[in-house]
Amino acid sequence: MQVPPLYSALKKDGQRLSVLVKKGVPVEAKPARPVTVFNLELQNFSLPLFTLDIECGGGFYVRSLVCDIGKELSSCAHVKKLIRTKQGPFTLEEHALHEDKWTIDAIAESIQAGIPLLTEESTAKKIKLDTTCDIPQSDESNVDGEGTKTIEGKVET
Repeated sequence: MQVPPLYSALKKDGQRLSVLVKKGVPVEAKPARPVTVFNLELQNFSLPLFTLDIECGGGFYVRSLVCDIGKELSSCAHVKKLIRTKQGPFTLEEHALHEDKWTIDAIAESIQAGIPLLTEESTAKKIKLDTTCDIPQSDESNVDGEGTKTIEGKVET
């Protein structure tokens, strides 16, 4: 179960909670809801930084997880770097168009190549993320979708 952060894309009365919070409107946290973590691995731990690889379902808040890790360590934590490495059938490595190929023809070709993958999306909904964390502050935001997130972080006690 995970409580969505106030700084999120969730809406109240048709407006994003994050916009309402920034305007100073009192907003109550949404109730905790079930989230899925398919896999969570500690990739690197070298105080004060750590790296996690997380494969998770949609609606999972990576920054909330990092904040919770900090609290469990009687400290605090925040995400330093977050990179989505997979969204549905698209991977960063295989499908991202490098800046040197940002031409109309290359973009059109990339879109055409991706269209067949979109029909497979319903059977392969996974997101890969590469996330870096630093731990003395907590910053909440949603990383929506299903998939994997890798977190590098910093722990201070």
